[in-house]
Amino acid sequence: MHFPVLTTILLAPIVGSLILVFVPRDDHRTIKCVAAAATGTSLLLSLYVYFSYNTAVAGVQFVERVPWIRDLGVTWYLGVDGLSLPMLLLVNLLGFAAVFSSWNVSERPKEFFILFQILVTGVMGTFVAQDLFIFLLFYELVVIPIYILIVVWGSTKRVTKEYAGMKLTIYLLVGSAFLLVAVIAVFVKSVSITGVPDFSYEGLARVAFPEDFQRFMFALMLFGFGSLISMWPFHSWSPDGYAGAPTAVSMIHAGVLKKIGGYGLIRIAIYILPAGAKFWAPVMAVLGTVGVVYAAFAALAQKDLKYIIGYSSVSHMGYTVLGIAALNVVSLNGAIAYMFAHGIMAALFFSTVGFIYEKTHTRWIPDLGGIAHQVPKIGTAFMLAGLASLGLPGLIAFIPEFTIFLGAYKVFGGLVVLGIACVIITALYVLRAAANTLFGPRRSEYDYLVDIKGPELVPLAVLGTVLVVGGILPFLLFDVITSGVETLMAGIEHVVQVGRAY
Repeated sequence: MHFPVLTTILLAPIVGSLILVFVPRDDHRTIKCVAAAATGTSLLLSLYVYFSYNTAVAGVQFVERVPWIRDLGVTWYLGVDGLSLPMLLLVNLLGFAAVFSSWNVSERPKEFFILFQILVTGVMGTFVAQDLFIFLLFYELVVIPIYILIVVWGSTKRVTKEYAGMKLTIYLLVGSAFLLVAVIAVFVKSVSITGVPDFSYEGLARVAFPEDFQRFMFALMLFGFGSLISMWPFHSWSPDGYAGAPTAVSMIHAGVLKKIGGYGLIRIAIYILPAGAKFWAPVMAVLGTVGVVYAAFAALAQKDLKYIIGYSSVSHMGYTVLGIAALNVVSLNGAIAYMFAHGIMAALFFSTVGFIYEKTHTRWIPDLGGIAHQVPKIGTAFMLAGLASLGLPGLIAFIPEFTIFLGAYKVFGGLVVLGIACVIITALYVLRAAANTLFGPRRSEYDYLVDIKGPELVPLAVLGTVLVVGGILPFLLFDVITSGVETLMAGIEHVVQVGRAY
């Protein structure tokens, strides 16, 4: 039996949380170092798994499978493939960077980092689970810590942290309720057809569900996962959640929490219910495009930096939904790669805004201006994230965005043109925010500012490097993703009737 590396990746933050229980609460440095060591261990092991993955063989690898609830067919079944592996790496990149973005947390840091590591574990588990029951367990694990982190350590600007935390939690729980109904119905129906209880993804995907059943169940999953990915019109929790959350939670929220929704649509809903996906694909495309347009103009109207990034994130996730809806290899490649790219650039954006707020005590753009004179490193991080967000060639988001447009155009035509046009709006609000926040005459009232240094530079170094390397060497990401998408499409193309778009 091989070393259970995926279980070890999941356990590292939990072990870190257990160690923190015994660390004195006033020993802030030790608390932060333990959190950094735990998330760093998961990151190093994730890198090992990522670069050891055999793309020529493809399929689920690093499998760990132990029977758990035999009567229900529930198995502790972990594994990664070309779909889940980039998401696992993304979680750990952001988890590690977020610890250092929160290095100056002084209010109850012990409790903060314990809850944060539990949150990271829950998100990781949703991506490595290959059993639908285990997926739901990890998904529910996410909700409680994120609520506590927001209402205790969140911001009180514009919206109260209690309102933001409650709104986010209600949306997540309502979405998960619809998802739970679909999961139970799919399982019961599969048992009635096959006579064998099985919660594994591949087991459920082999079941010949009736087409009408698939359509109804896919609609429930679309609501559940669509709410999580902030698909319009189920998006309003997202900007408020960002604004109310502390920096580390905003990074995880924007970077990977939403990606559970996109990943779930592909890995679970489309894989298990392909006929339902085919039926609802046009609706998904329309909702995704409306989200792109609406949220881009909403971001243009904002003056709070977190709300700009929040609505920008909703807009960018609309591109992902459009790519998923096209249901071909190229568009799905682009959608998964774009989720990874967006996670990196959104997390760097929120980390930077967190530092700006920490040092100036404001996120209100009219109160800022010219601060790049005093904090050039923060200005560099802000511009790097902003240029990636608007799809600058040479940075990580350009190729995935182009791939989505290429794969979706032959299916949805005019909708894609509308989405492409919104790239102009994205450039407008990003560059205007940068100009009004960073540039212009030096303002003497901000001469007291101290630029980021020491541990605070880690998010810029880690995430900035990935932004650049991912843009210059996109094959590092696409080779892995393509192996997973081609395997998935090979199993469902006879249903969705789409050819390869190469």
